[in-house]
Amino acid sequence: MLFKEIIGQEAVKKQLFASVERGRIPHAQLFVAPKGSGALPLAIAYAQYILCQNKEGENDQGNQACNVKFNNLAHPDVHFAFPVATTAKVKKKPTSDQFLSEWREFIAANPYGDEQHWFSHLGVENKQGQIGVDEAESIVKKLSLKSYEGGFKVMIIWMAERMNTSAANKLLKLIEEPPAKTLVLLICENEEQILSTILSRCQKIGLNKLSENNITEALVLREKISEIEARKIAHEADGNWNKAVQILHHTTKDEQFEQWFITWIRTAFKAKGNASVIKELVAWSESIAGSGRENQKSFLRYCVQFFRQALLLNYKADSLVFLAPKTPNFDLRKFAPFVHSGNIMQINTELNDAIYHIERNGNAKIILLDLSIKLTRLLHQKEATV
Repeated sequence: MLFKEIIGQEAVKKQLFASVERGRIPHAQLFVAPKGSGALPLAIAYAQYILCQNKEGENDQGNQACNVKFNNLAHPDVHFAFPVATTAKVKKKPTSDQFLSEWREFIAANPYGDEQHWFSHLGVENKQGQIGVDEAESIVKKLSLKSYEGGFKVMIIWMAERMNTSAANKLLKLIEEPPAKTLVLLICENEEQILSTILSRCQKIGLNKLSENNITEALVLREKISEIEARKIAHEADGNWNKAVQILHHTTKDEQFEQWFITWIRTAFKAKGNASVIKELVAWSESIAGSGRENQKSFLRYCVQFFRQALLLNYKADSLVFLAPKTPNFDLRKFAPFVHSGNIMQINTELNDAIYHIERNGNAKIILLDLSIKLTRLLHQKEATV
């Protein structure tokens, strides 16, 4: 992966270049990045820049044999750790080494993909992956050995927030005092879920969402579409390159999520003072509960975004609104007045609480039904007048 292949993130690239040129490479770095902003390909490009002794800018003028190994994600001194779960092939104690061929396929096809796409690639969407203590033991063992080619050893830990407490504690000493010429690159979307003792031992590298211009230019160059079409997609993608590609190729799940959401809120509106409609909410909850936990969490995050877009429209911040529902007879402008300062904070809290409980293997039917009943009250809540 070359720096020139990474979309945007120019400020971060310069920061990484400078750390190498000055010979001051922090041994543990945490890349904190929104979905689809490119943290994983950027971390791989950084490792390639260091190990292959490449030159700033082109990043392919160094050791060509080394660059070829990176192109195949097969450099012996670069290791990966990522969330995994049991499958038909791996029935117990799964670790990343058992899924390396699938991992290479995933990155080759979708380097900007997120956790849901990874589990879909593995065919385990109904499970939640983690980085467990067996993985931590493997990481410690790999980094205790000498490097194969005599230079740096690099460990890239993707979705580091999926480390359980036992794994994180086992890695503390390694991250604080690693062997010489050892580089640990952790990647996460939500640093609040990282153990504080891990955070304190890492240098944070913050990535921003990709700009509309970044995505527009990349779509025109890579997908060969018109600038007008690219700019429309870039606006809707909201800084997420992966989502932009899905919108272009009509593979995003947003259309399904939109149908679920609109069915949900329409039923919630009818439910006030009409106990018989509760049966419809029960049926809706059971339907979503059968879709797999990763899908449920993605849907609830979509709901958070939908409510925020409605709020922006309600307060006339039209330039920030990118959502364009396609469902017939649904007008976002008519829905927007029901989302306001009097209920948005509680709606957001309830949605995030539901995500939290689903992540911890709560009963999805009960969680979603409870959320639905609360929503019937919140949507009818009046905004306070001054």
